Order: sequence, then C-alpha cells, then structure tokens
Amino acid sequence: MEYTAIIRKGEKQFVALCPEVDVVSQGHTVEEALKNLKEAVNLYIEEMGIPTEFSSKEAIIARFSLENAKTA
Repeated sequence: MEYTAIIRKGEKQFVALCPEVDVVSQGHTVEEALKNLKEAVNLYIEEMGIPTEFSSKEAIIARFSLENAKTA
C-alpha cells in the first residue's frame, strides 16, 4: 500500500506528516525526515494495524489558497 508524505521546513528541521495514519516525524534533511516517517508509520501499523478506511483507497492531494485569511 502507498502512503502520502507531506514535508515542510520547520524552524530547525523538516517535519513530515503521513495523513493516512496521522503520524508525524522529522529530520535535518528531507531525506532523513522521510526515512524517519517511514519508520514511524511502520511502527504505527505494527501496533495499531492499517486503518480500514484507507486500506484500498488512493489519497487525493489538493492545494488551495484563501485570499482573505487572517494570519496570526
């Protein structure tokens, strides 16, 4: 099964999120963040199992912007 990784630059490291299982990890490089995320997702699945709602569906990734959004 394929999973999605969303990686963003944090203050000091790259932060990687797998939205299918809501697992987050980090690393000093994109490659390290992805490697760490794979390990974390694998551990999650070993412990919790694959969520049934994602077992056979592909993720749809969409980006959008809000023109009038307030920033904190």
